Formats: sequence, C-alpha cells, structure tokens
Amino acid sequence: MTTLDPTARRSLVVSNLICLASMVIWAAGLPAADLIIPHMPPVALTACRALLAAAVLLPIWWLVDGGKAVMGANWLRGAWVGFVTLGLASFFVIIALQYNDPVTVAIVSAVMPVIGIVLECVADNRPFTRALAIGLVLSVAGGLIAVNGAEGEVSFGIGVLAALASVTFYTWGSRETVKAFPDITPLGRSTITIAGGAIVATIAALADGVLRDQWPDWAAIGWVEFGGLAAFSIGSMAIAQLLWIVSVGRIGIGAASMHMNAVPFYVMLMVFVAGGPWNWWQTLGAGIVVTGAAIAQGLVGKDRT
Repeated sequence: MTTLDPTARRSLVVSNLICLASMVIWAAGLPAADLIIPHMPPVALTACRALLAAAVLLPIWWLVDGGKAVMGANWLRGAWVGFVTLGLASFFVIIALQYNDPVTVAIVSAVMPVIGIVLECVADNRPFTRALAIGLVLSVAGGLIAVNGAEGEVSFGIGVLAALASVTFYTWGSRETVKAFPDITPLGRSTITIAGGAIVATIAALADGVLRDQWPDWAAIGWVEFGGLAAFSIGSMAIAQLLWIVSVGRIGIGAASMHMNAVPFYVMLMVFVAGGPWNWWQTLGAGIVVTGAAIAQGLVGKDRT
C-alpha cells in the first residue's frame, strides 16, 4: 500500500482545485453561448471561438515564454492535436445533438473517466488499483445521478455513437496536448493547440460557407452577441482550457476527467444564484464525483493495490 506525504497531498489538492476551477469557468461560459449560437453556423462558431481564444493567448505566451519558444514550437503537431481536440470533438458533439437531446449527450459524456483511465493504463502502463476502480465507479455513477430527473432517453444509434466519438477525441486530445509537447509550458501547450485548431477550423468554416452558403448572420450580431462570443471564447475556451491542461499535466487525464461529471452541478449552481431552483440530485451527483476523484488519487483513505 502507498500513502501520500503532506507535501504531495497539498500538491494534489491544489491540482484538483485548478481542475475544479476549469470546470466552473467552462460551465459559466455556456449561458453566454446562447447569445451567439442562433446567429452563427456551428463550424463558423467553432472557428470564431478558437480564433478569439488564440488571439488572447498568443500575445501572452509570447510575453511570458518569449518569441523563441513560440517560433520554435512544433506548429504542425499543434494543428493536428488542436484539430482532433477542438475540431473533431466539436463536430461530433454537434452531430450527437442533432440526433439526441442534450441530456442524452450528457449521460454518454459521463463515460469520459473510463476512456481517460483506459488511455492511461494502456498507453502509460498505469496500474489499475482498487482505489482507482472505486473512484472510477463513483465518478460515472455521480455523473449519471447529476443528470437524473431530466427528460431524455438513451437509445443506441448514430447520436450515441457520435457522442462517444466526441468524448473519445477530446479525451485523447487533452492527454496528447500534455504528452506531445513536453518541452513547453502549459500556457504554450494550450495556446499551440487552440491556435492550431483555429487554423483548421477557419479553413473548414470558409469551405462550409462557399460550398453550403453557411455564413454567420452578421447583421444580427451586435455588442451583446459579441459579448456572448467573447465570454464563450476567452472564458470558456482560453482560460478554462489553460487550467484544464495544467490539471491534466499534474494529475493525469483519468483523474481530471472525473471532475467533468460534476459540471451539471456547477451549471445548476449558477442558475440557482440567478434565481433558479436548487437541484438536490445534481448536488448529490457532484459530491459523489468529487469523492470518487479523491479516492482514485489517494486523497481519501489509502491506495491499496
């Protein structure tokens, strides 16, 4: 059996708080997305969101790490990882939402920790301990409880397959963002993949516009809508993705992905603050998710192999 010394325990707690902050900031950007989604096709919105996030992160990366780090980075690899993480994952989630309701997509997304743990065990030879198994079960169970009571029924088909593909691509891309760029900082890793994904998404959006006449309704986009886009891009992508990559680098994709299942609670909490009802199912689900993540990392009890 293994136990954590106080320094390691504090480091893990901080890393998990960073991951939690990433989830909260990401969730906070979702209501803002409603302001811009009706006026932009999905591919165009993906491109604009990534471009705006990259425009914020690139100058910061240049100032913090220097021009040599930016110019010497593997931009081709960054474009590929960014395309998978942001492009393919976004495309398949759109397909999933066309065939299923958001609740069904959320239920399918609850398997993200399973995919993350499988990746770590297969690719990184991580031992599958009893604590990890317990944490994994609690995380998935908590995620399912968090969406309990909403309308939606999981029926296996194209929508569910697309949701699984989206979760798989995002999970793989998040891990690859850390593994593929070992020599650059988390700020650089986040920026290069977002900027690389933005380039690919922009090309796809232009092609979508030319071939299918899918262009944004610029006449309907004012300062309020642009503010929604800015919050959805700078907050929910640039800042949230940076904190997410920091946490993935510290605690691994498996443990980090467990926190994703608590997102419905964070969204409900924000709605509650704005005057909405309190949902005890989502509260219970979030508590189970956090407990599972803590057990899997040895923060609660002892990790017995």
